[in-house]
Amino acid sequence: MIDPKVPSINLRPSDYVIIGGTGDLALRKIFPALFWRYLDGQITSDYRMAAAARREMSRADFAAMLRPFCEDAFGTGGASEDDWNGFLDLLSVITLDVSSGEGGDHLAAFISERSDPARPTIFYLAIAPSLFGDATRLLKANGLVTPQARLVVEKPLGHDGTSSRAINAELAEIFDESQIYRIDHYLGKETVQNLMALRFANVIFESLWNNNHIDHVQITVAETVGVDGRAGYYDRYGAIRDMVQNHLLQLVCLVAMEPPSFFDADQVRDEKLRVLRAIRPLTAADIQCGQYQEYTQELGEASDTETFVAMKLAIDNWRWAGVPFYIRTGKKLARRASEIVITFKQRPHDIFERNGGGAIDSPPNRLIIRLQPSEGLRLQLISKEPGPGGMRLFPSELNLSFDDTFESRLPDAYERLLMDTARGNQTLFMRRDEVFAAWDIIDPVMALIADRTPHLYRSGTMGPADELLGTDGRIWVDPHD
Repeated sequence: MIDPKVPSINLRPSDYVIIGGTGDLALRKIFPALFWRYLDGQITSDYRMAAAARREMSRADFAAMLRPFCEDAFGTGGASEDDWNGFLDLLSVITLDVSSGEGGDHLAAFISERSDPARPTIFYLAIAPSLFGDATRLLKANGLVTPQARLVVEKPLGHDGTSSRAINAELAEIFDESQIYRIDHYLGKETVQNLMALRFANVIFESLWNNNHIDHVQITVAETVGVDGRAGYYDRYGAIRDMVQNHLLQLVCLVAMEPPSFFDADQVRDEKLRVLRAIRPLTAADIQCGQYQEYTQELGEASDTETFVAMKLAIDNWRWAGVPFYIRTGKKLARRASEIVITFKQRPHDIFERNGGGAIDSPPNRLIIRLQPSEGLRLQLISKEPGPGGMRLFPSELNLSFDDTFESRLPDAYERLLMDTARGNQTLFMRRDEVFAAWDIIDPVMALIADRTPHLYRSGTMGPADELLGTDGRIWVDPHD
């Protein structure tokens, strides 16, 4: 087994200011991620953190609110009470109302207390996008938009292309593009990182990564949960805006992009942008929408919002011409899993058919990249069945399970992305033109389905998308444990 210790990278001590610091995102994801980085020694006593929120709160009360979301670190991570207290020593709680501007002077005072004026300050807007403009103007009014300031913003960045451009225009009025980090946590997942290493560090795969050898690509992001307490938000966005516009299209980009000259932020993002611009406009026949049967009961009213969508994408360039990309995502499905399945073309001639060893319709070779849970890579091959009974072939599998291979826990996506903001590395963050290009794909899709009623599907199934592949003579490869 391999123990992937955190590399000894000298990160410049930074200030993290989480605006919306007592909200769900901050409590569930951001501060627990920072605590894990503290436990692993990447965040040291030279760092400072602030939870900025409208409600006045003591640090002790905030710690009591945060503690339940950090319990994993005390169990699997072996954190001690001394670790917890040391982490809390780095933390301040600041009362701040971004709408009225009240408390901006307190935030400015917190920043001015640092010993090194040149240290990076990361402002994380864990608030509604409608407040992004107010928040950035507050930072500017209090003299906090400096060359070393960095701004992290969460999705959704708009409801459509028009609103997205408006939000990004507000950000651009205050911050330079090089200072803005648009976070998509899928890009921080370990296996997504490995996808780039798999392609560009291994000749064996990159030489086959084209329409000469690949039959089609499937990307599945399946959830077993419903909308829960997010019904109001979700009914306004739906599966396409919530998942496809960002997560799934970004995964398509990483699978389909050309090799950049260097592993550099803008070069990687240039290649992703080329993929987005090469995606052919979709037709109504390329889209299948569904809604799980209990959705309107949970919402409390009638709705045609899709909780499931499957799409067939075509990428019009030399590498991918003729190779369909099938993507699907939905709620209340049979399994929680995110997978990329690369299906290779069948062998052109079966030399074993005459002696009964094989048949041309045996399973094709597949590379399955599991993003969550149980991250890893599986390569499905055809092998000879052991024994003296002649050349009998059967499907077999090479399995690289990250859980089995690495002794240490794999960092959460937010941990990696938060550290990249301290490094000033934007490789895994979306650039403004990427966001716009994605909306240029999605806006026409929303127009196509505007008058369509989604197919109802039963909870615990994989959704109503079989005919999308069936018309092409293909089948979905469903995730399995």
